[in-house]
Amino acid sequence: MNLKTLLDTPPWEWPQGAGKLLLQILDDAQADGSDRIIAAELAGDLVVINEDLVRSLLSVVQNNSESKELRGTAAIALGPVLEHADVEGFEDTDEVPITESTFLSVQETLRELYNDAGVPVEVRRRILEASVRAPQPWHENAISVAYAIDDDDWKLTAVFSMRWVRGFDKQILEALRSDNESIQYEAVNAAGAWGLDGAWPHISALVTSKDTDKRLLLAAMQAVSSIRPKEAGVVLVHLADSDDEDIAAAAYEAMGMAEDLSHDDPDRDEKDDRSLS
Repeated sequence: MNLKTLLDTPPWEWPQGAGKLLLQILDDAQADGSDRIIAAELAGDLVVINEDLVRSLLSVVQNNSESKELRGTAAIALGPVLEHADVEGFEDTDEVPITESTFLSVQETLRELYNDAGVPVEVRRRILEASVRAPQPWHENAISVAYAIDDDDWKLTAVFSMRWVRGFDKQILEALRSDNESIQYEAVNAAGAWGLDGAWPHISALVTSKDTDKRLLLAAMQAVSSIRPKEAGVVLVHLADSDDEDIAAAAYEAMGMAEDLSHDDPDRDEKDDRSLS
């Protein structure tokens, strides 16, 4: 077993010992730099993440002697386990691969690093992107400040973060009109996450347009099913016959999700428009 094996294999089919291999590479300061970056990225998968890998990833993020790329990758890798722990809680310890004390320690360490002006900008951005997946009170101000910076990279981080932190409807709607495709993509995801009704005209137009980039189209398809599930089928149905298998499959999945949401909340589409909040 080596890194190439893991890269070429779906995580759920990784052999036993995959986590130990990733930990070994991460902890080896003499290992090839690109290998350590790959190991950091793979280590964040919930299939292998555990206390040892979390401690190793956090140590890399804290280490000023490590490269910015490795530190940023290690920070991002902590995002999924933070979100999983935040959603599941700690009543059933079998459901969460880390302890509550580790969870709280990671959150606090990431907050301190983010507020440290000596930490490279690229690493601070990744820290914010990872830490918002288990939202804390400090995130609202951090996102507001990041969005106000006249820099597309910071705006991209801010809009990505808005997917997990409430209160940014106005900024999400503004970001949907960005000329930066990456920012627009994250705005679509954020609008879908919060069921932002004011985003419907823009996002439904993306779904029906023949000129929408595939990556953006797939995000828009999922978003419309969350925003107006009762109307989503009308704008999605033509894509179910797409010659592109990915698009056709995504259309069926989005229509199924819309149907489920409609059944769960039959009055969803009649609720107040959130676009001005």
